Amino acid sequence: MRESEGGVDILSSVVTSQTELHADFGGVVPEIAARAHAERLDGMIEEALAKAEIGFEGLDAIAVTAGPGLIGGVISGVMSAKALAFALDLPLIGVNHLAGHALTPRLTDGMAYPYLMLLVSGGHCQFLRVDSSEKFTRLGGTIDDAPGEAFDKVAKLLGLGQPGGPKVEIEAAKGDATRFKLPRPLLDRPGADMSFSGLKTAVLRCRDALVAEKGGLSEQDRADICAGFQEAVRDVFTHKLRRALDGQEGLTGVAVAGGVAANKPLRAALEAVCAEIGLPFMAPPLALCTDNAAMIAYAGLERFHAGQRDGMDLKARPRWPLDQTSPAMLGSGKKGAKA
Repeated sequence: MRESEGGVDILSSVVTSQTELHADFGGVVPEIAARAHAERLDGMIEEALAKAEIGFEGLDAIAVTAGPGLIGGVISGVMSAKALAFALDLPLIGVNHLAGHALTPRLTDGMAYPYLMLLVSGGHCQFLRVDSSEKFTRLGGTIDDAPGEAFDKVAKLLGLGQPGGPKVEIEAAKGDATRFKLPRPLLDRPGADMSFSGLKTAVLRCRDALVAEKGGLSEQDRADICAGFQEAVRDVFTHKLRRALDGQEGLTGVAVAGGVAANKPLRAALEAVCAEIGLPFMAPPLALCTDNAAMIAYAGLERFHAGQRDGMDLKARPRWPLDQTSPAMLGSGKKGAKA
């Protein structure tokens, strides 16, 4: 990544998938993920430098995801970054993975502070007011399952395989969203908090009822369930977006980021709400919705300019809420607040 007069240029962005490694298990296996990180990181660093056509001497700092996430993979990245920073005598900057997503609108569109961010991914879902690279105020979030997790579980329930989000979206495009009446949790409650656990359970019951009645699911059954589920998530997002915007002043726009932000119908629904209200809406390119190093590099760049530095005592953190002042939504333990 390099700064230019027009903003920031991404010189290279290398992403490798572990989907095939976990396919037989129906979800991510932490031990396999950690081993794959350790095995592939060196080669990916070399590839990224080669594509950017720079050497180690062309670097000014090393940014790394220090959490939150599955601890094995996070540790692999942090230790690699420490080794590079130490060997090259460069500043080390630890970045919150969620901040990488939350600052993506500034990387791609130069969105000015403050803006409202819907950060929606496999493990997280929250509305954030973003006032700076260090100040995030949570306006609402999920009190149980994240929508990305719900998409994955619905895909598994219907035998669609993983990753669940894209599979459900493809099936939903062929379905009738009005056939099954699925719940829209928490719409009757004030505030911008969301819930997706009950919706997932409703899909399970819908599937079981069809299997009991017909002895199995047809392709149309699957498509209709997916369409109904996706529409329910859409309705929750749009309703709660209005709630999150209530009382917020001075916003320059609304953005969405995270893996679920790749879902086109959900994007379109959020954009329609913003158009109605009169606020600009931004969604990153699909390649920058899912986890990627470019967003971490940019978040590191903002921290670098703010004078933030980390030492060799930087810790990998499985939990790391962006909003450090609001009460934990999903409980706390020895490892800290989940969100």
